Amino acid sequence: VQLVESGGGSVQAGGSLTLSCAPGKYTYASYCMGWFRQAPGKQREVVSTIIKGDGDTNYADTVQGRYTISFNKREKTLYLQMNSLTVEDTGTYFCAVGLVCLLLPGSPYWGQGTQVTVS
Repeated sequence: VQLVESGGGSVQAGGSLTLSCAPGKYTYASYCMGWFRQAPGKQREVVSTIIKGDGDTNYADTVQGRYTISFNKREKTLYLQMNSLTVEDTGTYFCAVGLVCLLLPGSPYWGQGTQVTVS
């Protein structure tokens, strides 16, 4: 199942980007929502997760303090605000939703990926 992502692009180091993901009809299955990224030649890693119900968030150490995950309940859209970007943030970013955050990698509900390039 593919969710709809947008917002990727090219940016200079120090810049910002905001990614969005619309779970659409799969919002019902999105108790936990998250962003992952995969850099060239590296394994996919979790960037951040959010619990839809109470808004509890978690971040990878590498993005803590620079990224902000949020879910707009009215728009039913998941966001990832990325600030102070570095070249190490380059990669393909994916959104995923599911019932359990730890099990998101195995969820059937994923976005198609959006490319973020920092130079």
